[in-house]
Amino acid sequence: MSTTRAVAVLVSAVILVGSGCTGPRPIYNVSNGVISSSKSNPTMDEVGKAIVRAGAALGWNMQQTNPGHILGTLHLRTHMAAVDVNYDTKSFSIRYKDSSNLGHDGTNIHSNYNGWVQNLEKGIRTQLSLL
Repeated sequence: MSTTRAVAVLVSAVILVGSGCTGPRPIYNVSNGVISSSKSNPTMDEVGKAIVRAGAALGWNMQQTNPGHILGTLHLRTHMAAVDVNYDTKSFSIRYKDSSNLGHDGTNIHSNYNGWVQNLEKGIRTQLSLL
């Protein structure tokens, strides 16, 4: 086997092994994410609607339960993730609430959950920046 081919096989093996790493990871939460908006003083209603728009665009069911609190639920295939999104006019937080089929053990969870929450955070930041 030529050196070039051996290197190609080795690189392919590393990529395959690395791409399959979706095991448990520490739960990703967002704490007091600063609200950046072109509007100097967004209202609670505007912030809430921006959060709901962001989640809905990503497939989350966003339910306003109280002023300053939204329950976000995502169902994908056999998986379910639920988060509490708390907010005011200055900041927002996203915290793990519940899940099924994601291997939650109290501290760690399937890495896909973290990606979903990170995407939600980015979507919220985008929607808030448009206020």
